[in-house]
Amino acid sequence: MSARGEAWVARTIAALGILASSAAPALAACPMELSVYGERDGVAEINFTPTLNRAVVTNTFRMLIEGDVVLDGIVMWTEAVPRPNGMLMYKCPQGDVTGAELAICTVWQGVIYTSDDKGNIELLPAEGADAPAKLIFPDLARSLQRSAAFDADELSKVPWDVFALKGCQE
Repeated sequence: MSARGEAWVARTIAALGILASSAAPALAACPMELSVYGERDGVAEINFTPTLNRAVVTNTFRMLIEGDVVLDGIVMWTEAVPRPNGMLMYKCPQGDVTGAELAICTVWQGVIYTSDDKGNIELLPAEGADAPAKLIFPDLARSLQRSAAFDADELSKVPWDVFALKGCQE
């Protein structure tokens, strides 16, 4: 093939590539309150849900471990040094709960960090913001190993501390 023919083929392939990429649907951003995350070992999944205008709670979620253990999660921002303080609870009593009762059923507590695909670290956003690429729950596995859920033999595995965005609820 001549150089002129090769150039024509290269231009045609490039044009087809542009057409194909423009025809592909763009992925829409997922709001934080509808995001779904999973961790690398497939042990756990996190499903965020709308908080329904709670005064202090900025995010609510559930962590499903091994498919059948459910941990309820909330996030409240601290005031002195603004941080998203997350709490995971296991089989907490319903209704008015005392601080002592809440302490007994809390299996993890800490700041929830996020990371984008470039490794930039931020704090968990409140509802309405776009869901970040990754969530980081520092020391989650160790906390769960020391929890009532692990002691009750309901957990045989614990998740890794990092969860990646895997979808958006409808």
